[in-house]
Amino acid sequence: MKITKVEVVRSRKPRKLPQEYRAAWFEPDGEPVTTYGFSFYRVHTDAGVTGVGPFGGDPDAFALRALIGSDPFYVERFFAAAMNGREMTFHRGSYGGLEVALWDIMGRVTGQPIHRLLGAHRDRVPVYAATSRLLSKSQHVEQVLELRQMGFRAAKLRLHRQDPREDLEVVEAVRAAVDAGFRIIVDANQNHKSTRYNHWTRETALTMARELQALGVYFLEEPLPRHDLEGLAQLAAAVEIPIAGGEHATNIYELREHILRGAYDILQPDVTLGDMGISGSKRLSIVAGYHGRQIVPHVSGLGSFALNFPSMLQVASTMDNCPILEYPFDPPILTVDTEQHILKTPLLVEKDGCVAVPTGPGIGVEIDEKAVAEDL
Repeated sequence: MKITKVEVVRSRKPRKLPQEYRAAWFEPDGEPVTTYGFSFYRVHTDAGVTGVGPFGGDPDAFALRALIGSDPFYVERFFAAAMNGREMTFHRGSYGGLEVALWDIMGRVTGQPIHRLLGAHRDRVPVYAATSRLLSKSQHVEQVLELRQMGFRAAKLRLHRQDPREDLEVVEAVRAAVDAGFRIIVDANQNHKSTRYNHWTRETALTMARELQALGVYFLEEPLPRHDLEGLAQLAAAVEIPIAGGEHATNIYELREHILRGAYDILQPDVTLGDMGISGSKRLSIVAGYHGRQIVPHVSGLGSFALNFPSMLQVASTMDNCPILEYPFDPPILTVDTEQHILKTPLLVEKDGCVAVPTGPGIGVEIDEKAVAEDL
């Protein structure tokens, strides 16, 4: 079996969002988003088997040379050639989604989902609702109570207000409104750029971490830039609340020092934001576990979700040090309709706060070709 073609499928007709969308991590500079679309890879073979993967950027000449004419089962060869950390910055898209497509082909040929090919650990994975906007205290409380009714047992709140005390007031209000068994996660998004935002100093991060720890927050994500290894390590050592990060790492090797120096208690790779893919995410979980760290993968929302989430769900279900997985969900913006409309069968959160791992071959989901065709 040989790869014959790498295709990028992308929507041409933007879909309108129910209302303007302002992502918290770009506040106060971010421009409102009013539409959304989709894009993904199709990797074709001479055997008529096609694999799909989440889009990470138009494939460059190197990726095409490494893939065209190769056997998709040689995924480790592709990882070693293209995703082994020799490039520490991106002048091209991530190869992670292309690597996922190879795993999808292997699953379709063997008739097995990826988690069984890797070695299954569980069939259901707990998830948390990752909200993404800065709302008022009352709006956040109302939303989290609704999420609890839907079955979620955990939710993530974003902190990116100019006055951190206002961030704390939101967390306090939500904590007071939900039962003790409901987990609150906080993402400070301090690794994102924003011209007019007052990014936290190390002292602010320490103060906030202690306050959030007192509120029983499950973990604190990105309290400092990811390259501030010294500050992150000092912070992690000074507080009991777990410190998380890593979604912007360009490859697994960029997180080596974070593990060795104790900068992160929880690692958060993304399948396609860097050269992670299935293989890199699994490697990272093994190394993290060896050093007593947990892994809570990052999952991108909106147009990326439909294939990003099931890909990471497959590999997360093989990890024994992954306590929970991100599920971007922020009605009325991030919903099943806006994020999964190209899938024949959406992946839904059940009443126990878990998502069942798809048992279909490969990444376990099927593209709704009719829905795709409507937007081309």
